[in-house]
Amino acid sequence: METRPPDPAPVAERLLGTAGTPAAPSLVEEAVRASGGRLAALAAYCLDRLRERESRRPVPNEPWDAPEADDPLDALTPSERLAFVLHEDFGVPYDTIAPLVARTAPATRQLVARARRRVEGTEELPAPDPERQRKAVAEFLAAGRANDVNALLALLDPDAVLRADAGAVRAGAAPAHGAPAVAHRVAGRVREARTALVNGAAGLLWTTPEGAPKAVLRFTVLEGRITAVDALADESHLSRLTLAPLDGTP
Repeated sequence: METRPPDPAPVAERLLGTAGTPAAPSLVEEAVRASGGRLAALAAYCLDRLRERESRRPVPNEPWDAPEADDPLDALTPSERLAFVLHEDFGVPYDTIAPLVARTAPATRQLVARARRRVEGTEELPAPDPERQRKAVAEFLAAGRANDVNALLALLDPDAVLRADAGAVRAGAAPAHGAPAVAHRVAGRVREARTALVNGAAGLLWTTPEGAPKAVLRFTVLEGRITAVDALADESHLSRLTLAPLDGTP
């Protein structure tokens, strides 16, 4: 039996709200108008808006810190939020949601389950894995130097976010959300970077001719995929980092 698509207006209202407040009527109307009321187009529109919102979040002092949110939905990644809301609130099947979040139906089921644990406050992040992080960062650097967008996409989580502090923005970095946007932002732009330990975890470092740190890319790697890249160039950020050589890597 074919499932009837949900009414687009309540979906947009739920997806685009924040801090427990439904989205403004004008925003809902724009989402419905832009999508023509079609679920796939509405999902794509809302994902774009959520990713824009995510990329504007402040750079955290510590990437493992849980985000503070008045509404548990605001702590979810855009894909988690879309899948969770569609399935839990509107009963959309996993196989219908799967192409909307670029995953298989089983992976979508896992995505919703993870989102549910985060909303309920029962999720436990896996412990950092230094070796997997070192491998991911080395492959990221190689792909970035080679301007290989496809290789970068293979390393990035679909909801990967690139955040940048004010100093990094002044240096030309631009926030981005979603693996394609992040990949295109960094491809060909890390040729002068070298791997280093950033607070004990693999990252990328740029230095001045005198060897002083000029900028850093700090990575969050979960289950072998890069979920966040923080571009740091403000002295206030750099001065709090413990930087050291990473032996045996480029």
